[in-house]
Amino acid sequence: MMWPHDPGVAGLCASLLCAVAIPMRADRSQDAGLRSDLLRLSHRRIFFGHQSVGMNLLDGVREIAGRYPDVPFRVIEAPAGAELPEGSLAHAYMAENGEPDLKLESFDRALSSGIGSVVDVAFLKFCYIDFSSMTDAPRLFAQYQATLSALRARYPRIVFVHVTAPLTTVQDGPKAALKRLLGRAPAGISENAKREEFNELLRRAYQGKEPVFDLARLESTEPDGRQKLHEWNGSKVPALLAAYSEDGGHLNDKARLRFARELIALLAALPQVP
Repeated sequence: MMWPHDPGVAGLCASLLCAVAIPMRADRSQDAGLRSDLLRLSHRRIFFGHQSVGMNLLDGVREIAGRYPDVPFRVIEAPAGAELPEGSLAHAYMAENGEPDLKLESFDRALSSGIGSVVDVAFLKFCYIDFSSMTDAPRLFAQYQATLSALRARYPRIVFVHVTAPLTTVQDGPKAALKRLLGRAPAGISENAKREEFNELLRRAYQGKEPVFDLARLESTEPDGRQKLHEWNGSKVPALLAAYSEDGGHLNDKARLRFARELIALLAALPQVP
């Protein structure tokens, strides 16, 4: 059964996406449903291909899961081959940063190594560094879509989750204001515009049809539901909130826990393995 095309899953995906848009409670990482979600995940095998922001998320998942040592769900490094225990979120670095096409190939190879024959859920996340102001977002999305379509045909029992590309903060203050007066883009805004172009293509293709973890929307949204947008060239460009990062790109402790809880909720809400 191909879960992403099941009508029930489409409805579920739509409600999950709507949930991302509402204000997030500050204590979401400790809510009453957490144990239940982790118990559901303890019966699944999950594979995640990523780079550094992905590790931020995994650190959050690992910390949350560690609060329930009696629940058999753990974050582990992906093994070579098909030996993957139930209750695992296995992960591997996708080579290499700045080369998103190579990451797609790495994801394909990882599943072909034997992992694809045993996992129930799989997903790949690009990094913010994979996008520059010159990125051809439609071409990259077309390549992503073609790769995922081929993998779905090869592994029909896997649920593939789609992840929006993470953002960075945008330069602010007097220097940014001066750049705007000179008609120059503040640091980060052009790159975020390309990330958002890719993300919008991903949302339009999969939102309400297949599971989507909208990391970019979470990164650019205040806990009260307000989204951080920057005006540039007639467009509104989302950005990572400074309160969620220490270096302008990676997630700080508070953000990684909050976003990890959202990821756990999405994964746990997927249908059980047949």
